[in-house]
Amino acid sequence: MSSTWVMVSCRLRITGVPRSVTVVAFAVLGVLVLGACEGEVRGGEGASGVGDPYFPKAGNGGYDVTHYGLTLDYDPEVRRLTGEAEIEARAEEELSAFSLDLKGMEVESVEVGGEDARFDRSGGGGGGQELVVRPAGGLGEGDVFTTVVRYSGRPVTVTDPDGSEEGWLRTADGALALGEPVGSMAWFPGNHHPSDKATYDITVSVPEGLKAVSNGELRSSETEGGRATFVWHVGEPMASYVATVAVGEFETRVSKTGDGLPVYVAVDPGEVKASAEVLARIPEVVEWAELNFGPYPFSSTGAIVDREGDAGYALETQNRPVFPGAPGIGLLVHELAHQWYGNSVTPESWRDMWLNEGFATYAEWLWDEDHGGDSAQDVFDALYEGDYFDSEAEEAAVWAFPPAEPSSAAHLSDSPVYERGAMVLHKVRQTVGDEIFYEILRGWAGAHRHGNADTADFTAYVEKKAPGEDFSGIWAEWLYGEGKPAKP
Repeated sequence: MSSTWVMVSCRLRITGVPRSVTVVAFAVLGVLVLGACEGEVRGGEGASGVGDPYFPKAGNGGYDVTHYGLTLDYDPEVRRLTGEAEIEARAEEELSAFSLDLKGMEVESVEVGGEDARFDRSGGGGGGQELVVRPAGGLGEGDVFTTVVRYSGRPVTVTDPDGSEEGWLRTADGALALGEPVGSMAWFPGNHHPSDKATYDITVSVPEGLKAVSNGELRSSETEGGRATFVWHVGEPMASYVATVAVGEFETRVSKTGDGLPVYVAVDPGEVKASAEVLARIPEVVEWAELNFGPYPFSSTGAIVDREGDAGYALETQNRPVFPGAPGIGLLVHELAHQWYGNSVTPESWRDMWLNEGFATYAEWLWDEDHGGDSAQDVFDALYEGDYFDSEAEEAAVWAFPPAEPSSAAHLSDSPVYERGAMVLHKVRQTVGDEIFYEILRGWAGAHRHGNADTADFTAYVEKKAPGEDFSGIWAEWLYGEGKPAKP
């Protein structure tokens, strides 16, 4: 008969042995066990995943991260990343263990509170998503603690349910890290769910001649021993899915808006000419957005333009969106609008994606309306009547599912989340009129600045701002309703 002896939180557990034998074993070893248990480990294990309806393993329970200090060294020639992540957090319950999201990479050591901590990788062979950390002595509720993880390897590319690629993307001259929805776990360990935002310090070393661009403000850059090191600081809370690192032969330009907001732009040399005109309009777009959405929520803005094909999509990475090739003005407006809606006011879960994309899409409509293009009403009518897209299949897709309840993780970026989400906002505008509607746009961004919110928070906010109006039909038919609503 085989048996296994496992020490778990100072309690001796024996498996594979009849209960009668277990009792005898405890009697014989009682003195030894008692001595080992004098330092009883507190609490249970934090949940591995926050139970997001579309990505249930994303994020982790039991603690809240307040700051990430990431020190990265990347060699594009061999595609090797060496990293040290210093994670400051607060325990929200007693913990004998907690999990960090990390996909791939080899973990060399983990410390909690300056002491070595035991760790293991779930999923087998280090290929799972969870890095389970067992701090010596456990953690008490309310404890503020620092975890240091040292790791290395070739970061992986993550394929989303919709087939798009994120994580650590290899480019012709370096790499591009993109994280929506869960790709950031490919290059640093953390609590990778939008509900846990934190500040960041990101230091990246790359071969001399390359640049490393990230979020926030560039605090320093220096070259020594054939390596160039760039230090970035993000002082406002940021969800990990909008964290980025872009490594390449970028041409960079620093300027300011009329109000003094720093504008940092990094462009692949092959895209400089094609993108110059639209990137020069960043100050204009930000100033227009502030009139409509309220004060800009961050301490800098800008853009990263990599080569066309380096990524399959643009992304609203905080402070400076990423574009694969030169963007048009509509796409620039969309991604900058996300700085208010998505990056500052961040969804509580991925179910609330329309609060990002519906708002950013409607921002495009407003920009066109204010700059001699179609009105938002024109676009709304074209969508409803079937004249907006080039094919019947695209038009039908708008009504495939309700904006507030995407049919699956594979459809989070589909038309109902974008266009029909924007139509919900237009229905609100039709109901309350322009004056109150713009108060809602600005007030919503201000009320949840640097926080999280869900769809119920939004509907409650709208109803509070216009207490004399009945929104039940809009919510039931346009926001949550199946199929195409009755003719408006």
